[in-house]
Amino acid sequence: MAINRKLGQLEQTMEILNQRAKTWNLVTISRIQGNIQATVLRQSLDIIQYRHPVLNSHIINSENSYYFQSAVTGKLPLRLVNIVEIQEWEAVVNAEMNQVIDSSKYLLRVVLVKVLNQPNMNYLITTTHHAITDGLSSIQLHSEILTYCQEITEGQSIPVVNTLEHIPPIEKLLPAWTNSFKNKLSRIALLLNIALQKYLNPPKTLKVQNYVPISQRACQIIHRQLSEESSQKFIQKCRQENTTVQSALCAILMLTVSKQITKSYEDHIKVSCLSYIDLRQRLKPRINAENMTVLATSLMGFYRIKNNISIWELARKIKNDLNKKINQGEIFNMIFLAKHLINFSLLFPNQVSATISVSNVGKVNIPRVYGELELEEISFVGSHALYAGMFIVHAATFQEKMTLNFVFSQPAINRQTMEKIVDDCISDMMKISSDLSIIGGA
Repeated sequence: MAINRKLGQLEQTMEILNQRAKTWNLVTISRIQGNIQATVLRQSLDIIQYRHPVLNSHIINSENSYYFQSAVTGKLPLRLVNIVEIQEWEAVVNAEMNQVIDSSKYLLRVVLVKVLNQPNMNYLITTTHHAITDGLSSIQLHSEILTYCQEITEGQSIPVVNTLEHIPPIEKLLPAWTNSFKNKLSRIALLLNIALQKYLNPPKTLKVQNYVPISQRACQIIHRQLSEESSQKFIQKCRQENTTVQSALCAILMLTVSKQITKSYEDHIKVSCLSYIDLRQRLKPRINAENMTVLATSLMGFYRIKNNISIWELARKIKNDLNKKINQGEIFNMIFLAKHLINFSLLFPNQVSATISVSNVGKVNIPRVYGELELEEISFVGSHALYAGMFIVHAATFQEKMTLNFVFSQPAINRQTMEKIVDDCISDMMKISSDLSIIGGA
């Protein structure tokens, strides 16, 4: 199925970021036990490229507008990398996050990492243009790639591959009332309210050590994984405290930042939070995760952190605020405002958009075993070099273990400083779940 259509507003925003924010990619990482042959992976990629129309297209700029255009494109780029020690995979991810996607040629590229001192250990890393994917659909795509690898390796007769129907721009999928005159006025009111909040109550952020132009910025990942016991205790504690993992993560990150920057004479500190929310369950008909598209939006919240506030008190407040914004339709209105907010960030690159940002896909419901291949871990991270000074995490829970990928912009903050902040954050998570076991790095 060919694609020849104008990008929607959110898709346009992602392409603008891809061109002007150094990079704005979504990188998904799978750690896989077993022997993945490059020739088999190549065949699997060819199949998914045929199955997903967006993978067989590119983006063109015509008459000051962006369009998806199907064409006789080449195969999806596949690169093979050998590393000696297992922890070196992070360097590969860092390189991928900081390498621009040439959207005029392709919208996804793949790296297969082989660990030389552990022959059956591999990392599958995909870097995808954010206009065609979000955390959930990128994780689902990895499962699909591994499924085809299994079928090819086992010599199964792969059934006829049907091309999936292309999903229209997200704005076309929203409830009709979101395009009413009344709701258009509410969008303007929301934009003015965000601007007013940022002007009257500018949120504090992590101290930026060195400001440079966007073109000179880079980002890095700090990878942490909680043990199964720690993960489940933390999730259970959230339930007991009548809150969500998303809200608890937001609270912990904001309190971590507050402790870093609070002066002795301050009895409260102003902070803000970006929460990313999946829209699939809020659309009719519901869109499946296997359809490659971006169906996530963000909600902005402003808070005052008092010295004696507890994590759970703050988490419940965040949960209630998010529910209120969702019920009032703000979750849809932010889609239309994203381009304006990003343009502001690009116009004033030294202004931090928010104190913290949390994107949590929750429990990942894909298989663990694919024939001789075993998926041991899967997670994702966004390349946010633009956001100097923001404390950012991308979370996913697979096989009962929670993975937390923190990303930060350099040289705004050096790695040693950020690793200490991350360790403080993880330490707080462990304290409140009454378990100190944690796996880091590998």
